Amino acid sequence: MTAAAGVPATDGRPGDRRAEVCAVVLAAGEGTRLRPLTERVPKALCPVGNVPLLDRALARLAGLGLTGPGRVAVNACYLADQVVAHVGDRAHLSVEPGDPLGTAGGVANLRDWIDGRPVLVGNADAYLADPAAPPGTDVAALLDGWDEHRVRLLGQPAANPAAPGTFAGHCFTGFSLLPWRLVRDLPVVFSDLVRAVWRPAEAAGALEVVPYPGTFYDTGTPADYLAANLHAAAGGTLVDPSATVTGRCVESVVGAGARVHGDVRRTVVWPGATVRADERLRDAIRAGDGCTVPAGAQG
Repeated sequence: MTAAAGVPATDGRPGDRRAEVCAVVLAAGEGTRLRPLTERVPKALCPVGNVPLLDRALARLAGLGLTGPGRVAVNACYLADQVVAHVGDRAHLSVEPGDPLGTAGGVANLRDWIDGRPVLVGNADAYLADPAAPPGTDVAALLDGWDEHRVRLLGQPAANPAAPGTFAGHCFTGFSLLPWRLVRDLPVVFSDLVRAVWRPAEAAGALEVVPYPGTFYDTGTPADYLAANLHAAAGGTLVDPSATVTGRCVESVVGAGARVHGDVRRTVVWPGATVRADERLRDAIRAGDGCTVPAGAQG
């Protein structure tokens, strides 16, 4: 049997389970740094280039051959009803009661679903784009030649390789690959993968960083969220066909049903939002009829 692109095939050994890699998209976070944008919309559903971040993550997994509720799970907590409705039957859903369990706790809560398989874990708020490879193929190196023992992280060289939060001189770029033996005993309590899995694996010499050659933004701040949108627009203006633009629109992203009658530059206008004729927005995100979040000047 031939494995899907990017998913390692078995080598015929008894018990070999590399073809059974599953994936978890972490979408439970509150997105506090993006408020007030995330007061009514979960961060995972914030649009980048007019595509919800969560859909970008699911498309990347599909590019690896990972689709459906048997192979892909999405966790939800904050504004979970919106995430659940958006995902539908495209993935297994894990709704966390109360407060979010964190990245490690969210994976632990899916232990029965993971059920012995290696797991590819992706952050819903990770924006990745590689002009040389389509989504999925661009992260396939995480799986290629994996020994099913080490933890693998996708990363990019850090400006300061010795800075706190780096791994082998790299910054984490949104995806990690975990062997079942490290998932099996994770407690279902609030915890993060950095302290619960990655750092212990690093200390044991069992962590590898796989370089990501493309562009990455974590979209967690207004500045990075804007930068990801401008990157998705490829330096130009991206306007949904159902939007109405009668004003000046330069280097911006305009969502479905939005109305831009004023002057916008380096601005994201959310679906259904309005920019009045007397308004001039620069380096900002506009949601609704009057919610404007400054995003700071970009390089």
